[in-house]
Amino acid sequence: MKLKFNISGMTCAACSARVEKVTKAVDGVHSCEVNLLGGTMTAEIRSEAVKDAIIKAVSDAGYGAAVAGQKQQERAPAEDALKEMKMRIIWSAAFLVILMYFTMGHMARLPMPHFVHGRENAVVAALLQFFLTLPAVFLNRIYYTRGLKALWHRSPNMDSLIAVGSGAALIYGVAALFRMAFAMGHGQWDIVEFYSENLYFESAAMILTLITLGKFLEAKAKGKTGDAIRALMDLRPDTAEVLRDGVEQIIPADQVRVGDLVIVRAGSRIPVDGTVTEGRGSVDQSALTGESVPVEVWEGSRVAAATVNTAGYFTFRADKVGEDTTLQQVIRMVEEAGGSKAPIARLADKIAGIFVPVVMAIALAAFILWLALGKGLEFSLTTAISVLVISCPCALGLATPVAIMVGTGKGAAMGVLFKNGAALEHLHSVDTVVLDKTGTLTAGKPAVTDVLPAVTEAQLLKIAAALEKPSEHPFARAILERAKGMDIPAVAEFETLPGFGVSGIIDGIRCFGGNRRLMEEKGIAVPDDTALADQGKTPLYFAEENGKFLGVIAAADVLKADSAQAVAALQQQKLRVVMLTGDNEKTANAIAQKAGICEVLADVLPTQKAQAVQDLRAKGSRVLMVGDGINDAPALVTADVGMAIGAGTDIAMESADVVLMSGSLESVANAIRLSKATIRIIRQNLFWAFFYNCLGIPVAFLGLLNPMIGAAAMSMSSVFVVSNALRLRRFRPHRETTHKEETNMTAVIKVEGMMCTHCKAMVEKVCKAVPGTLDAVVDLQAKTVTVTGEASVDALKKAIVDAGYEVIGE
Repeated sequence: MKLKFNISGMTCAACSARVEKVTKAVDGVHSCEVNLLGGTMTAEIRSEAVKDAIIKAVSDAGYGAAVAGQKQQERAPAEDALKEMKMRIIWSAAFLVILMYFTMGHMARLPMPHFVHGRENAVVAALLQFFLTLPAVFLNRIYYTRGLKALWHRSPNMDSLIAVGSGAALIYGVAALFRMAFAMGHGQWDIVEFYSENLYFESAAMILTLITLGKFLEAKAKGKTGDAIRALMDLRPDTAEVLRDGVEQIIPADQVRVGDLVIVRAGSRIPVDGTVTEGRGSVDQSALTGESVPVEVWEGSRVAAATVNTAGYFTFRADKVGEDTTLQQVIRMVEEAGGSKAPIARLADKIAGIFVPVVMAIALAAFILWLALGKGLEFSLTTAISVLVISCPCALGLATPVAIMVGTGKGAAMGVLFKNGAALEHLHSVDTVVLDKTGTLTAGKPAVTDVLPAVTEAQLLKIAAALEKPSEHPFARAILERAKGMDIPAVAEFETLPGFGVSGIIDGIRCFGGNRRLMEEKGIAVPDDTALADQGKTPLYFAEENGKFLGVIAAADVLKADSAQAVAALQQQKLRVVMLTGDNEKTANAIAQKAGICEVLADVLPTQKAQAVQDLRAKGSRVLMVGDGINDAPALVTADVGMAIGAGTDIAMESADVVLMSGSLESVANAIRLSKATIRIIRQNLFWAFFYNCLGIPVAFLGLLNPMIGAAAMSMSSVFVVSNALRLRRFRPHRETTHKEETNMTAVIKVEGMMCTHCKAMVEKVCKAVPGTLDAVVDLQAKTVTVTGEASVDALKKAIVDAGYEVIGE
């Protein structure tokens, strides 16, 4: 079982490495992963009884631990911690400025009080510096309490470096103060003058103040890495309007129960997941799917929590509430992914685990070496302090997790959910993208593609719809969808003809609808359908019993509107694109040609898809498999990265590493681009962290660095790493635009008779069904429909009139 803990007191990668090490040493712990940014740890344990042993082990190591959800006194809210840190900086800086005035003011020829002038007042001046240093030490005592505690438990961390470095400077200053007082009493004025110029109180105060300033800036920057999760949480409405016992009630959203009828008005945010039972609406799902175009919903449609009803009114039955809603699953997935470790972080984690002890050994070696070379106590001590305060394990520890957190958060905002950091990392290296056909490249359901009437189009559609209305065949639904809004005649004596089609009596005449074999059996001549078959379309023939041929309606599982552009976007990234399908080769090639795919694996059974992916991997390809996550589950698991395309409401696709909340294939190319951008940031951060420490520590060892400059550099190195990762927030999804789109016309048609959102949906639908239409948007107030694409205006007008509306002009 998995158990989550809140861990307090961790300040750097050395801390998280120590917590992980002591936890893994507990009997009954199979594995554990520490999230330094979130202050949490997830452990895979044998039973819940192990939790007390884990808490004790972590506590003995010098940190606080509690099971997530339980009260933990050491864990302060982030905002309160920032306010407290800000006050520490202000007061520390105020005393530091005064201290620097008295220690270095004379160098800038500033006027100085008479009581600090001359060697006779050296002890007074030293005492003044000491008392001005104490507030900075007291205000920032947390470094001493945490650092020395960690040192006592033999698990030194960054706080230990700060405590030892600033503490050494402070102790040296106090010792120098006593040495000055002793020398003054014995008339040894040369010693008094020497120590009055080498007290180092300002170094201790400066180190503590600059480190705290760096920590404050780092904390503020790290706070922004969780903006995506907070934005998702803010989408949850506070209240919901429900219908209980026939009475409308407004209740807290978390009190909605499964089975409740929830009322959604225009402009309202949907509180839970459910199924529409009554009414219609236009729902903006951009918060979950990343798609900006609202989706029309009616009876039977599924809706998700956090989406917004932009127009209309409907009632839905609550199916998923609380932690089971799509929104909560998204938040949980983003949190888990942001807190997980990517393989690229392993080296940094290993180094961070031994970094602080090694640095302390180097500092001790520098002190002993320079002392042995006769450089004196002051120089040797300054060099050792510089080594301690210049080193920065934080930069190493933050290099990967901040980028992973920002990257997964950005992905969630785009409708791309990474299940872990490994998926985000592996995606950047794929060179082959395998696309399932049905439901991935295509819409997943048949649609009418061609209407070839031997009579009028309206007559053919009405008779075809009448015959297909009682049928449950997928093609029947496609024909009924095309004939929506028409006055469909009644059919009598309906009969299904297995293997052939259907028949029925319409207006006293028996009519037939079905395949070529049915027409041949009835002795009815039909046109050649080779061209349609070559395009992957299935022709359905319609005729009357008297031998009169009515026409052909072709249907196919058509490409999604953006499939060809998405494939082009993948190919522009130099990726090999392969289509995988169980369809016959002829149909598969027709679809692939339209999508712009050159390589096709056809006649592949669901049980063989995983083997097809494995064969590609065996040839050296790094494979991304994109499918619907159900029939393609074995292939998704077999691929280097499995990506499941959802519809925004079902993200429980355990077989996939990445889930696309929308059905848009454009998200695949954008997910790969985001992965590459994230890995690029991680590599930059790791390079900086290694470069900084590899350069800074030797420079300090050679005695070429002032401790105060070292403290400032150490503070800024962590800020740099976090700020660099935050650049990912500026990542923008790329939308491919073809030349064809750039040259599309726009037609505005005035339509009479549109009264409601149902009318709006109907007119948009019939316009979009006209070949060449890319988009159609109705403005109810202006009574217009704006159509973009290359569709014929006459065809658009005819479609609108056939749907029962009146065209009054352009």
